Amino acid sequence: MIVISTSVYESPLSSRYASAEMLYLFSQHKKFTTWRRLWIALARAEMELGLPVTQEQIDELEAFKDDINYDVAREEEKRLRHDVMAHVHAYGQQCPKAMPIIHLGATSCYVGDNTDVILMREGLELIRKRLVNVIKVLSDFAAERKAEPTLGFTHYQPAQLTTVGKRATLWINELLMDLEEVEFRLGTLKLLGSKGTTGTQASFLELFDGDHGKVKALEEKIAAEMGFDGVVPVSGQTYSRKMDSGVISTLAGIAQSASKFANDMRLLAHMKEIEEPFEKNQIGSSAMPYKRNPMRCERICALARYVMADVMNPQITAATQWFERTLDDSANKRLSVPEAFLAVDAILGIYQNVASGLVVHSKVIEKHILEELPFMATENIMMDAVKRGGNRQELHEAIRVHSLEAGRNVKDLGLPNNLIDLIAADPMFGMTKEEITAHLEPSRYIGRCPEQVDEFLTACVAPVLEKYAGLLDNAEIELKV
Repeated sequence: MIVISTSVYESPLSSRYASAEMLYLFSQHKKFTTWRRLWIALARAEMELGLPVTQEQIDELEAFKDDINYDVAREEEKRLRHDVMAHVHAYGQQCPKAMPIIHLGATSCYVGDNTDVILMREGLELIRKRLVNVIKVLSDFAAERKAEPTLGFTHYQPAQLTTVGKRATLWINELLMDLEEVEFRLGTLKLLGSKGTTGTQASFLELFDGDHGKVKALEEKIAAEMGFDGVVPVSGQTYSRKMDSGVISTLAGIAQSASKFANDMRLLAHMKEIEEPFEKNQIGSSAMPYKRNPMRCERICALARYVMADVMNPQITAATQWFERTLDDSANKRLSVPEAFLAVDAILGIYQNVASGLVVHSKVIEKHILEELPFMATENIMMDAVKRGGNRQELHEAIRVHSLEAGRNVKDLGLPNNLIDLIAADPMFGMTKEEITAHLEPSRYIGRCPEQVDEFLTACVAPVLEKYAGLLDNAEIELKV
């Protein structure tokens, strides 16, 4: 249970937006219990490689790995002014037999950096789950609406028709790109390992009496115990901060995709064509009770903007590290990395919530199509008139003139689009109004949209959903506020 204090500042990412799962992942308890697991992994590997570490000591460490004496750690940090050593001493009070070998040969970054990589990996795994579930919801929507015509827009001006479902595939496609990026990061993340104070492993070489093979084996054993297939090949005291930069860039890519979707939804809501879910007792405005503001999509855009701006933090940090390490990364990392994960977690939760309850106003969509379709149908009308013996160039000029007049009627006089009546009254075309109106069937102007949706869902989406079937939860996403 998350307890929110009203007397001190609380990050909105904690109190309003992020999920309990992601909040726990970047909690202090998760961090410090991971430190203890890393100390156990180090001790076990050292024992297996012949150092004077006993199974009794490891068993003692195991017994207290989740039972952190925070009160002692706080007092020790006040005394020592060093968080890692504070927790070494706190752990040692609980494990007096193991105290002499805790953190043996290691530097602070052994627990700090390795934990950061572990948390980023677990965070990306949770983000991957969120992505897959949003893709599933949107794919169902795309399949259902694959043949429903709607106005396409270029420059936010009416363009050739597309379909509601085809537009959804554009959103899905970007999420698939993001999923590939997440998989790339997960596949390339490596632990720092046990590199020592300047990355030379000198302390471990001393412990193992100059045996380079055992120093290398130590890292391999630690990585295996923590579930990694390797460690970074070289480092200073820390892993390269470009690793953080790459991960946050991947999260920023997800933010971009979500913001694109949310902006499209805000525009569609303005046109009253498609709206986000609106709850029975939800209030859109404190002053205007009739309003249905797209507040969830606006929230996606707001959080996405934060993440896209946040990506500069690890970039600058990576660029300004001096030689084997400086500590100006620490405070920045404590803010920029967890909060990027919390924000993207929130974004995808809202995204799934919105996508699961999209309200499509088909009659409004049809009305907007019919207002613009006469202009779009003019090429087909012209071709039909040419088949009846007309002159293509003369017909083109006539349509241009009639279109300008119809445009003035709509824009300047607020009248309905009368282009069809103007063409029908022009003897040059030799067509009745009924014959011309036959060209105004929207389904004739959607091209291969239904086929494109089917092909995309079959070739690109279905394999992803099959691969990650175990991550699909079909759970209804409830927003905190």
